[in-house]
Amino acid sequence: MASTGSNPGTHLRLIWPEWQGAGSTSVEALAPEFPFDVARRSYTVGTRVLQAVLPPHDGPTAVVPVGLGDEGLEERDGIEAKTAVLAQLDAALEIIRDHDPERITTLGGDCGVSMAPFAALAERYGDDLAVLWVDSHPDMGTGETEYAGYHAMVVSALTGHGDPEILERLPATLPASRVALVGMHDWTDPSLPPLADEWGLTVFPPDRLRDDSAALIEWLRGTGASKVAIHFDVDTIDADEVQLGLGYDRGGLTSAQARRVVADIDVEVDVVALTVAEYIPRQVIRVQRLLEGFPLLG
Repeated sequence: MASTGSNPGTHLRLIWPEWQGAGSTSVEALAPEFPFDVARRSYTVGTRVLQAVLPPHDGPTAVVPVGLGDEGLEERDGIEAKTAVLAQLDAALEIIRDHDPERITTLGGDCGVSMAPFAALAERYGDDLAVLWVDSHPDMGTGETEYAGYHAMVVSALTGHGDPEILERLPATLPASRVALVGMHDWTDPSLPPLADEWGLTVFPPDRLRDDSAALIEWLRGTGASKVAIHFDVDTIDADEVQLGLGYDRGGLTSAQARRVVADIDVEVDVVALTVAEYIPRQVIRVQRLLEGFPLLG
């Protein structure tokens, strides 16, 4: 762990370049322009770019240790790299306990990086916390669903479903009635829509948010929560505008629509967590590969 600042109980910025949670099958299929080992670890590059381009943080900053080797990548219990991602989950939860923050901004990394901060804040705020999962995908997988990528299992775990070894680590979960899938339009697995109904998740596809955020605000008021944790997967943005995530996800929100939705939420309630995840900076990675081996750069 590396950290700066010493102001616990306020606003923690968590730097978490997790890459092991992205399933190898999706990486191979969606980033074929890069060698697999490069594509899989590209999440770490995205984390560093976010650190470079976002405003400096006035408060404690901590880095979750993430190795770049091949240790712990084996599939166990239907979860790829389970050993590696659980070790990172444990480390992140320890960092959060040490800082005891009221707010957490997390820069990832794959979607798995929202697991620890959101569970910790669910413990702190209880019934007063709602979660907005802004993502093209539902991330409702479990070890029993077809896809073994851990980054697609976060909503399940946060609502108390899925792998027991994950759930026993979480300081708290929250009912699905206080979780909304925002901008979601690709279910990825035909078993998931009935599961969402069974659990009680609310879905706001992009077309419900094109013109205004009224439906989402109404839902949020109905939860009774005054605090919100926002997970923002950059693949929410329509790839026909710009491809920011791993895949080419068409039909999502535009940048302007996403900014308006988040701004409207910020006016309505107290945002206590924000995660930015799944950023794959393709041009940066191409520059890295271009300059690899150049003299004086080693």
